[in-house]
Amino acid sequence: MHLSVLQKELLDYLHPQANENFVDATVNGGGDALAILQKTKPNGKVLGIDWTPEVVERLRMKIRGTEWESRLILVGDNFAHLKKIVQRENFQEVAGVVLDLGLSSWHLENFPRGFSFQQKGELDMRYCPGEKLTAKEIINHWPREEIERILKDCGEERFHRRLAEEIIKARKVRSIERVPELVALIERVVPRKGKIHPATRTFQALRIAVNRELENLEKVLPQAIDILKPGGKLALITFQGLEDKIVKQFFREVQKQGQGMILTKKPATPSSLEKAKNPRSRSAKLRIIQKN
Repeated sequence: MHLSVLQKELLDYLHPQANENFVDATVNGGGDALAILQKTKPNGKVLGIDWTPEVVERLRMKIRGTEWESRLILVGDNFAHLKKIVQRENFQEVAGVVLDLGLSSWHLENFPRGFSFQQKGELDMRYCPGEKLTAKEIINHWPREEIERILKDCGEERFHRRLAEEIIKARKVRSIERVPELVALIERVVPRKGKIHPATRTFQALRIAVNRELENLEKVLPQAIDILKPGGKLALITFQGLEDKIVKQFFREVQKQGQGMILTKKPATPSSLEKAKNPRSRSAKLRIIQKN
């Protein structure tokens, strides 16, 4: 089961009111969306967007025949197309936009996609199976310089040069197709440090590159501000420094230009209790800005 992160803090800041409309651009299992709908009865709506079609269908089945079915509008698409989606659905008077950038439990536990280094699936890592680029393609066909770049820029991997060299050597002998093959290679190159597995940063880097996560985040942020009504709020939950840096800089620029006001001088972070209940929440940061 996917657990929503920082939900109490999110609801406190958003403060949803009766009949208000919100966009959950990373709707996933619907935890945040349903919590918002509970607060916006009787007629408030949530436009829920997710790039993974299986996730959208699971949530559609979950709410079928319930009180939420008519108020949760589900769309399978990339949130980088946010403005077009909102216009297509004629979704107006948006009081808030939520983006939780964490990798869901569904993705981590769905081993055929190969998101987790603890699974045995193929090196896929696509959120949407309709996309062409896979982690396997990067590992086996991209030039060394590009592999180095994504390991460094998207994974902040200190051993990016040596790791890229070893990948090139290994793929000349045999194509690297599955998760355990890549993990074994990484473990030979990257020393273990504390509780962090040596493959953590590489798998993060590949997932980010395959799904253009940082590029899509940069695309969606100005769109989210545009679709908000005056006084509306944009909430971002990030889980790693690269995302948080983009969000923080964007919020500062919006405030500098007089378009909004940052409500979180310091990001909200999980309590020790939440981290104990949900260890995956430990690196989460919540930032919120209000449109002028």
